[in-house]
Amino acid sequence: MRLLVKRVYYLLIIGSLFFPINSWAQAADSIRFTLSEQQLLAIIRQFHPYLQQANLQVDQAGAFIRESRGAFDPVLSTSFDKKTFDEQLYYNYFNPEIAIPTWYGIELYGGLEEVIGTRTANERSLGKTSYLGISVPLAKDLVLDKRRAVLQQAKIMLNQTAAERQNLINDLLNESLAVYWTWVRNYQVYRILNEAVQVNADRYRFIRLEAEQGLRAAIDTTEALTQLQQFQLLEADAWLQFQNAGLDLSNFLWQAENRSFEWSDQIIPDTNWTTLNDWNLDLPPLDELVTSARLEHPKLKAYEYKLGVQEIERRLKFQSLLPKADLKYNLLNKGYNVVDKLDRAFLENNYKIGFSFQMPLFLRQGRGAYQQAQIKIRQTNLDIDQLQLEIENKVRNYYNELMTLRKQISINENAYANYMRLFRGESLRFNVGESTLFLLNARENKVLESLQKLIELKTKWYKSKAGLVWAGGRWGQLPYTSTSE
Repeated sequence: MRLLVKRVYYLLIIGSLFFPINSWAQAADSIRFTLSEQQLLAIIRQFHPYLQQANLQVDQAGAFIRESRGAFDPVLSTSFDKKTFDEQLYYNYFNPEIAIPTWYGIELYGGLEEVIGTRTANERSLGKTSYLGISVPLAKDLVLDKRRAVLQQAKIMLNQTAAERQNLINDLLNESLAVYWTWVRNYQVYRILNEAVQVNADRYRFIRLEAEQGLRAAIDTTEALTQLQQFQLLEADAWLQFQNAGLDLSNFLWQAENRSFEWSDQIIPDTNWTTLNDWNLDLPPLDELVTSARLEHPKLKAYEYKLGVQEIERRLKFQSLLPKADLKYNLLNKGYNVVDKLDRAFLENNYKIGFSFQMPLFLRQGRGAYQQAQIKIRQTNLDIDQLQLEIENKVRNYYNELMTLRKQISINENAYANYMRLFRGESLRFNVGESTLFLLNARENKVLESLQKLIELKTKWYKSKAGLVWAGGRWGQLPYTSTSE
């Protein structure tokens, strides 16, 4: 009868150790809150303040485009100047004007002019006149000027800011997932050790009862107690590691209205991943991942947009090497109806024309500015080459790590199964008196060590998988529309 009771008891111990991941504390877990990987990503994307700041930067870049477009807004201006002295009207000038800048550096303008007085400037026409004019740059500023350059750069900087935002998302999500899977690993280790404590506590009580009845040597009681105390120490440390990892994870969790998330012991990781065996799925070809990273990584795109901004700056600096030559023409008419002159020859009568020319003799300022712009472009190209190499190597590193982890998981699963067979065999030998508690405990330690190693490898696989997505820049592929025009 005693032998039957021992066999039933140790079969229960073996069964509890064989299924420690999925069977532990089902009732306790049902009243807790689980946090999955996808839930974590959704919370960060919606509420994290860093992403809100990045969104504001994109909005700011959009507002800068609107500001740059203001340089092409028509400008309405009016000047009024009047002087009287000793009851005599010297002059009365009134000149409303509208100027319309165009994209190609040409400026159109028109206005009215009223000149009254006895001492007006000689070049002014007395009475009411009207005019239409045009100003054309013939060399410098014809192809590109400051206004057009700033607007073109602002449009590129909007894309650059969006790429930088995507890169921030990429880095932030990868960092959070690394902490998440560390938290998951610590939780699984705690579960294993918690159940080991329960099993060894029951074993210790059973052996102590047998020792009190004279059926077992008293030294076995000490052996069982030592094993129990060892697992209790490990369980306490595992609980501490799990709690601290949860606090680290809470740094990424925010709520609406920028309220920080208060961490709770009732939050546990979702354990559905333990039944998925994702590590057995095929990965995309390495060359495909490398090519995708080279073309789509947001950090590379941000540098490419930066290069576009610098290229516009170089073209603008090239304008400094050209002479300043401007042609101005005004079509004049008496009264306020200048359009009556539009059907006549522009150089026949009632017109004003002017030409200005300016050019530095040595062009040292222009040549120096242009050379600096070229150097900046060269530096950015070197940065892009180095960054591209680093990204490609990171993709290869994580890919190789995943392939190796897949093999290690397979080997460790077989090793764990073999350790369980040894433990079951040792348990049967112990039940019939052919083994010692020391050997049984040694077998049990190997089973638990192998199981913890298996958990570590599997969670590391998920962490490396997140790293592979990060290395390719794909965590940052989140669409965003600026609220600014």
